[in-house]
Amino acid sequence: MTLAPVSPRLALVLGATGGIGGATARALLAHGWRVRAMARDLSRVPTDDRIDWVQGDALVPADVLAAAAGASVIVHGVNPPGYRHWARLVMPMLEATLAAARATGARIVLPGTVYNYAPDGPAFLAEDAPQATTTRKGRIRIAMEAALEASGLPVLIVRCGDFFGPGSGNSWFGQVVAPPGLTAITDPGRPGLVHAWAYLPDVAETIARLLASDLENFARFHMRGHEWDGAGLAEAIRRVTGRPDLRLKRFPWPLVRLASPVVPLFRELLEMRYLWRRPLRLDNRKLVATLGEEPHTPLDEALRASLQAPAPEADGHARQTMAIPPRLG
Repeated sequence: MTLAPVSPRLALVLGATGGIGGATARALLAHGWRVRAMARDLSRVPTDDRIDWVQGDALVPADVLAAAAGASVIVHGVNPPGYRHWARLVMPMLEATLAAARATGARIVLPGTVYNYAPDGPAFLAEDAPQATTTRKGRIRIAMEAALEASGLPVLIVRCGDFFGPGSGNSWFGQVVAPPGLTAITDPGRPGLVHAWAYLPDVAETIARLLASDLENFARFHMRGHEWDGAGLAEAIRRVTGRPDLRLKRFPWPLVRLASPVVPLFRELLEMRYLWRRPLRLDNRKLVATLGEEPHTPLDEALRASLQAPAPEADGHARQTMAIPPRLG
């Protein structure tokens, strides 16, 4: 294959039909990038004439390589659909991206998660905090970052908390905390426990600004994002919706545990429950030192957009986080 000349302002976004991929595509466009996006079913992609949509599968190396022609950045914003099949699908998808980046020299951008950290690890996490966990998804995320670092390719990892925002319908926020048809607010955490959240447009804006910065070859940054406990989040949701009557209820973890032997999704949720049972904050001092600030939308504005904007349908390989059965919300 004859490779196209690399354009320093062309980005391939994998997962642009999902939450973080779509938000990153829009932020890059706003910063003057040309954006190409790949989807398996072009009939389901959002209508946006600014994006060059191409057909392909993130699991097929030849598709990713063809889509990456001329790109200087590949945003790896894909996960297996729902909360399942990570062991079988995650690394093959990353290998396809790595192969394309080796051929083009593109920088890989990976939205990072807190899965990499153990239940008994530090509560305040800088970029050099040890990554060690016993969970399956955590080990896979560690392996992903290790493979990226070992590749020698230019890489940017931006780690943040749980997503919320327009397009995050398959997240804890969109499926559990404040699902469509909101009748109550559900707190998956312990009472008073502060949890780290990340507003999708802020994460995307951070990625776009960092790509315009002088980055080291393997660059990793943490975003502090928004930090709430369940009661504080509930009060903010009541305020922006004008519904002071919305009650706050607990997530039914005992029911999840009871059904986990026969429901694979519930087993996956239980394995990650520790993230809702311990305080965890991300140290953003490196990010602030690089950009001068962390992009941060005020809470009420972010919640209002999250609760009012409809979430787009996600391509099968582009859905973010997980899908929780609505009856558990």
